[in-house]
Amino acid sequence: MEEILTALKTIQNDLDNQRQEIRETGKTVTEQVTKNISMMFEEKFSAINKNLEDVKEKMEIQEKGLQNLERQARKNNLVFFGLEESEKSYENLERNFITWVEQYLSVKINNCDIQEIKRIGKKGEKPRPLVVTFLTLGTKIKILKQKRALIDTTYYFKEDYPKQVLEKRKKLQAQLQLEREKGNMAKISYDKLIISKVNPKRKLPISPENAMPTNTEKIQINKKNKIQQGDQSVKRSSSFSEGIIKQGILNYVVKNSTSKKNNDNKQI
Repeated sequence: MEEILTALKTIQNDLDNQRQEIRETGKTVTEQVTKNISMMFEEKFSAINKNLEDVKEKMEIQEKGLQNLERQARKNNLVFFGLEESEKSYENLERNFITWVEQYLSVKINNCDIQEIKRIGKKGEKPRPLVVTFLTLGTKIKILKQKRALIDTTYYFKEDYPKQVLEKRKKLQAQLQLEREKGNMAKISYDKLIISKVNPKRKLPISPENAMPTNTEKIQINKKNKIQQGDQSVKRSSSFSEGIIKQGILNYVVKNSTSKKNNDNKQI
């Protein structure tokens, strides 16, 4: 009976050990499978992320290319505001604009200088802005130089910027004002703020090169030395002549004294 109980206990222990081994094996297999699945997902996600980054980079390059093309297309454009909207045809609009430019800007142009002219926006009570594409950049620059002629009028014109550039320029206005209040020279160029800091004047440090006299200084020094040498020679000649004069006077006095004594001796 005891042998049977001992055998049963042995069997029970073996079963327990097998269960434990099965549990550990199952746990190990589960961890390995999970790890393999995670690695597969990570590889897939890494590949997807890389593809997304590549696509994003290509889109940014294409976006910059489109922006450059749009900037190039608008390079010769100006947008005019306040011009009366009374034209009946394209030719009439073109003719009215040429007359207006000559009258208010004192610039003579003709229809050959205009590549395209059009109104933008919905028609309403106020005149719509007028976008003019000039045939050459030189014609546009001539117009820009006369911008101050419209100061006391209801007319004005601006560069033709894309919408995103206008938004950037609007955001930069506050920073532009702040830099100018600091005393710095600042301006907005296209979509960037350019700042030129004004530094107080300071003396240049003395270097061996600065310490060396220039040709002009050498000439002035030579002239000064010559003048001083001339003064010294004059002083020397004066002293010499004074010595001669004093010596002559002394000889004269001695001679007179001697002759007087001789005369006295003769009289005696």
